[in-house]
Amino acid sequence: MSQEFRARLALSREHIDRDAVSRTSAELMQGLRHDPTTRILLIQGGKAAASATELRFFTGDDLGDETVLVYLGRDLDDDSAYLAAFIETSSDLKGASTSLTDDDWHDLRVIGTALSARDSGLFTQALALFNWHAVHGHSPKTGSQTVVEDGGWVRRALSDDSQVFPRTDPAVIVLVTDDQDRLLLGNNAMWEANRYSLLAGFVEPGESLESAVIREVFEESGLRVVEPEYLGSQPWPFPASIMLGFRAKLAPGEKPENHLADGEEILSLRWFSRDELKSATDEIKLPGPISIARALIEEWLGESLQNNADWAFRR
Repeated sequence: MSQEFRARLALSREHIDRDAVSRTSAELMQGLRHDPTTRILLIQGGKAAASATELRFFTGDDLGDETVLVYLGRDLDDDSAYLAAFIETSSDLKGASTSLTDDDWHDLRVIGTALSARDSGLFTQALALFNWHAVHGHSPKTGSQTVVEDGGWVRRALSDDSQVFPRTDPAVIVLVTDDQDRLLLGNNAMWEANRYSLLAGFVEPGESLESAVIREVFEESGLRVVEPEYLGSQPWPFPASIMLGFRAKLAPGEKPENHLADGEEILSLRWFSRDELKSATDEIKLPGPISIARALIEEWLGESLQNNADWAFRR
């Protein structure tokens, strides 16, 4: 992965030590909760307490007794510890933190590019764990209640002591080009008619990433591709994915004009040269700057697109 391409992936940045070895300490969370130097990130409804450019941090004195806490790691510069606190309403807070208003809560897809590497990494990690905890209050094996352990990285079933761990769903996203180096973009059925992005889909069980690239492109466009080349990845905690970016070429003998949208996920497909794409940005909407799709398109284009930059695209 080139440094320039990696720099475009806002949610792939981190500047902390996740310190996984400390998570199993029984005293870890209690000690950090009452340590005044611990920095606690608040997550409510999938949003973080923050300004438009940086996270806000709180202390254990701001939290109610039943607040779910997760250990995020330690600062690489000053060794400060970071926790994430998952709250449902402001009634879960006390002290100065109760003065938070709706304007104090921000979406990662909106502010992610403006955050520092540290804050982007913390928010991304915390949101992924927030979404996991939200749907694992009961064991998928027995249906019994689960309790939080190991710094928030494990939930244990009370019925049989079985453990549930966070999972991430891999999805491939593919920049397809033809023999003229034109780019293929598609319009998804869930979007407006003028919104276009790269083709993408989840990796199926027992499938390699390269096979997933070939299958997904064929299913959505009717075109065969070859030479899948991995370019880079970005976590996408909405709710639990990682986007794996690939480039692929149209197979020899395939005619670009023979594309056929599947009519279910993809409603229309278009080929763009670089000049055509730059001239069409007033006509079509492209992925927002937080997405790996935008990074892949700009990598192919060889420059940044300055318009269409305010939309928080889903991938």
